[in-house]
Amino acid sequence: MSAPIDPTSTPAWADLTKHRDDFTPDLRGWFAQDPDRAARLTYEVGDLHVDLSKNLVTDETVARLVQLAEDVDLRERIGAMFAGEHINTTEDRAVLHTALRRPNGAEPRLHVDGQDIDRDVHEVLAQVYDFAEKVRSGGWTGITGKRVETVVNIGIGGSDLGPVMAYEALQPFVQQGISCRFVSNIDPTDIAETTADLDPETTLFIVASKTFGTLETLTNARLARAWLWRTLAENNAIEDTDEARQNAVAKHFVAVSTALDKVAAFGIDPANAFGFWDWVGGRYSMDSAIGLSLAIAIGPAGFADMLAGFHAVDTHFAGTDLHENVPVLMGLLNVWYVNFLGAHTHAVLPYAQYLHRFAAYLQQLTMESNGKSVRSDGTPVAYETGEVFWGEPGTNGQHAFYQLIHQGTRLIPADFIAAANPAHPLVDNPGDGGADGPTDVHALFLANFFAQTKALAFGKTAEEVVEEMGEGADPAIVAARTFPGNRPTTSILAPAITPSVLGQLVALYEHITFVQGVVWGIDSFDQWGVELGKKLALEIAPAVTGDDAALAEQDPSTQALVRRYRELRR
Repeated sequence: MSAPIDPTSTPAWADLTKHRDDFTPDLRGWFAQDPDRAARLTYEVGDLHVDLSKNLVTDETVARLVQLAEDVDLRERIGAMFAGEHINTTEDRAVLHTALRRPNGAEPRLHVDGQDIDRDVHEVLAQVYDFAEKVRSGGWTGITGKRVETVVNIGIGGSDLGPVMAYEALQPFVQQGISCRFVSNIDPTDIAETTADLDPETTLFIVASKTFGTLETLTNARLARAWLWRTLAENNAIEDTDEARQNAVAKHFVAVSTALDKVAAFGIDPANAFGFWDWVGGRYSMDSAIGLSLAIAIGPAGFADMLAGFHAVDTHFAGTDLHENVPVLMGLLNVWYVNFLGAHTHAVLPYAQYLHRFAAYLQQLTMESNGKSVRSDGTPVAYETGEVFWGEPGTNGQHAFYQLIHQGTRLIPADFIAAANPAHPLVDNPGDGGADGPTDVHALFLANFFAQTKALAFGKTAEEVVEEMGEGADPAIVAARTFPGNRPTTSILAPAITPSVLGQLVALYEHITFVQGVVWGIDSFDQWGVELGKKLALEIAPAVTGDDAALAEQDPSTQALVRRYRELRR
């Protein structure tokens, strides 16, 4: 790959800066003067209807942003990623999460670094599907012959956030009689609470760690193994012998890892290890074997449908002109808000309870990818990168933090996501015989979805407040009830939350993140920022457990904190 282009050196950046200096947002005026604005700024990608019209842009803004994409060679960078060039420069790796969802038999075949990517992906996928069917059908049983009822995924980061988000999002598609739980935190509370009410005879653990060396994951795996041995023996399900223990692990543990020697040393049959590759970053891995728990829960057909959704957006991203390319436009909008309008955070507000973990998933995807202060060639950036992603489902958020978005002093772009068809089409019938008849609750719910973006865009003027309150209204009250408007939002509407739609949503944000990284000239696919704290934790651990020599090597603050911990620990 060629060296990154400093975006501030491009003609488009200079044009955008001048444009920003002369820019006055006026969504009310823009919509009043341009009846075609909504239609012109609304796009379809897969099953997603994406309305960008309530963003703080004019046609000139969009044109200049697209020119910025051209100036930083976005087209070339997209092609390089899909072709398997080593765009992860600090680790000298290809970035091929898009290959995980290429259809079997896709042409031309994808070969990278001497590897037949398509063959390898579909071999592992077939292995995943075969195992998932065995568990779902009862063909795979525990040590006492009972079928699996609970799958516990042990992982952290991308080995946890993706699967748990997707499992929660796709609850209506989960096979009855099988449930999944997820353990990630090294806090012993996590594994203790997760296993507290489980039957060891019907529990299957998936240990998800590419290297089979992640501290948190392996610690929790050992704790789970000890729990399995202890509870099976207490239930008289196995004898308390080494052979019985080994047999129990072979029937109750599988791995998602490529370190087969370590998998075998743990006691897991390497035949029950599902691999993936170094070109799959953790936060981009939920559609790889890391999604084994999800494949068990929703079945191979559901998982394949999700992969098809991913691929539909990949195809759009790779082949659509930049002016009509939804991930490109949304990524460029984020650059506009961060670098030109001073936004520091970005809200993601799903009006779909099943997506209640989606914002948490996006936090890793976006903030681990683009939280960088050096460019991919090692030179420091001279501009802002990244945003803090956050959010909660509507309508909960309306009664919590929307106040800041509506009337606060900070600019907070927000993405609103909704589905037209609910999984549970409930009707509220007050039954009082009055004017309030039966209410479609989902319609009421989505009325809030539509109302919030309208209120954020157009606000409420002081004149409208006075008209509502009447002449003589207290000016202080009028001011408090005035909404400035011009708060940018994107609305994403899907037919329903299905496996395919979920895949489309995830791929959309993956590519949005990539676009921003290209503009900023950073490597969106490494994560060195997470390593230092992990290394220091291993160095400090002996001091915490009583090694005074190790404690003496720490800084004064850490020494004092560790000493206080020792005093408090019973």
